[in-house]
Amino acid sequence: MTTRLALLAVCCLGLGACQSPVRAVRVDRTEAHRDLTRSALTTGEPSWETRDVLIERGLLEAYAERPEAALAALHGALLGVEADPNLLFALAELSFLHGQQAEQPEHLLAAAVYAYAFLFPEADDARRDAFDPRMRMAADLYNWGLTGALESKDGEDVVPRGGRFALPFGSIDVAFDSAETRAGNHELYDFVPVTELRVEGLALRYRWPGIGAPLAASSRPVDPAKGAADLVAPRLRVPLTALLRIENVRAALRAQQPLSGVLELHLAWQSDTVTIAGESVPLEREPTAALALTFSPIPILQLEIYGFLGRLPEILEDRPPLVSTSPYKPGLIPVVFVHGTASSPVRWAELFNRLQGDSELRSRFQFWFFQYDSNEPIALSALHLRDALTSAVTLLDPEGRDPALRKMVLIGHSQGGLLVKMQAISSGDRLWNAVSKKPLAEMRLSDESRDLLQRGLFVEPLPEVGRVVFISTPHRGSFLASRFVSSLLRRLTRLPLQVISISADIARNLGDQAGPIRTSAVDNMSPRHPFILGLQEIPVDASIPVHSIISVKGTGPYEDGNDGVVAYRSAHIEPVVSELVVRSPHSCQENPHTIEEVRRILRLHAGLPPPVPLLEAGEGAR
Repeated sequence: MTTRLALLAVCCLGLGACQSPVRAVRVDRTEAHRDLTRSALTTGEPSWETRDVLIERGLLEAYAERPEAALAALHGALLGVEADPNLLFALAELSFLHGQQAEQPEHLLAAAVYAYAFLFPEADDARRDAFDPRMRMAADLYNWGLTGALESKDGEDVVPRGGRFALPFGSIDVAFDSAETRAGNHELYDFVPVTELRVEGLALRYRWPGIGAPLAASSRPVDPAKGAADLVAPRLRVPLTALLRIENVRAALRAQQPLSGVLELHLAWQSDTVTIAGESVPLEREPTAALALTFSPIPILQLEIYGFLGRLPEILEDRPPLVSTSPYKPGLIPVVFVHGTASSPVRWAELFNRLQGDSELRSRFQFWFFQYDSNEPIALSALHLRDALTSAVTLLDPEGRDPALRKMVLIGHSQGGLLVKMQAISSGDRLWNAVSKKPLAEMRLSDESRDLLQRGLFVEPLPEVGRVVFISTPHRGSFLASRFVSSLLRRLTRLPLQVISISADIARNLGDQAGPIRTSAVDNMSPRHPFILGLQEIPVDASIPVHSIISVKGTGPYEDGNDGVVAYRSAHIEPVVSELVVRSPHSCQENPHTIEEVRRILRLHAGLPPPVPLLEAGEGAR
């Protein structure tokens, strides 16, 4: 008896030493969350919800060994019965996972079909819980699955098209109207899936989750003779969303009926939502990625430096002076960005990225960009800006029915601010008198030279201008524009023949006296140059609200500071509606305080409430 008790005690101790096969172990929260949220999209493994379905139906090992057979078995469970949402989601995720691994587009399309059926049931009583994490995963599976199903053979882009598409369990007939690839006067082509892009150079990445495959398309004029009819930038990557509607998908799956759908393309400047199964659903958007893709192939250094030197490469010589990020739409107020010296519209990318992220501003403004050779005399570049704006208004609204076009906001950085000022002043003969002692009427000039001087130096406010914003603008010149720098740049830059011809005309009249547009923009911005001395004395017309954003480096008193190019005392003018000093070098367009101040001004212009101020307020705001 004693021996038996001893043996029993030993066995109990041995059993006690063995751990339970079921237990819970505390782990790091990040690890726990990663495990709970795993999916075919994030880790390449089925989610726990899908794994549960496989185990419940005895298909876990079968899927690992024969995935297509397991998928067929799961699909068979749909037939003849009310669709099980758990089963639909599992089919969507497993079809996507297998389609990715086996590179089979029919399984990727099946994933989109199953996900669509999961997301949009036909019966109201079958609606899914909005807090179910599978709702977002299903939308992503649909978006990625549709993208993969429409990919070109080389996988580089997406080809929107109709026709009969193969599915693992049959086929689906997709209708597609080729007119969907039209955007105004432009034809869309080369559709790139932007979700797969890594964005560099932009601090903010705006992505609006929803349904559909987000794409970015190139565009070209349908009629080259009318290529600039809507101002759309020729190299713009148009953001859009591809959506495949599948009617009565659950019933068709259950009854083994043929599937049919309609492929739609929704441009970013159209509605942000669509109606599916009686509910408003947001479209997936990736505007930041499309913006980054627009600038990727552009040789920025050549555009800015060689453009300043008057030696643009041939690929960029045909650039239009004024471009828009969307086709003209009546009722939207133009915001016109004018870059500075040796710069380009690319420098506005971060600011524009932020503005388009504000849905209220998107619905009230259209964004235009002026580009010019920044070495040319300021009066000539300002005239080009004036002509471009006037031509755009005449082209877009010849009958003058759109009041929004008469409320433009002009925003200029550095030299661009001087070009903007030239659109908002009544100069009379003050500019001419500042640079010439001889009246224009007494000068012997060609008709072309006289007309150019008259239009460039005797200006009135453009009636279309409703507000101006100066950013780091050298109203009293730049201390960098010294005689040495001007002389050096004069040797490097190449002025257009038009300027050379007028300079010769003026020289014959004035002898040794410097002509008003004989010099370059850098000469014009010298604090002692007659042009800048004359312009600084002419105020902006009292009917046009003025705002200043002034960059100053360092931490000392900003009144005595500068940004490395322009001193505060040169950028400061009176009167203004507001002035904000930003602690930044001269190129402050990407500074958060600059961006939020522009956003505040635009909201003010549109009659919207001001934005929430930054936690760290800008300095010297008034």
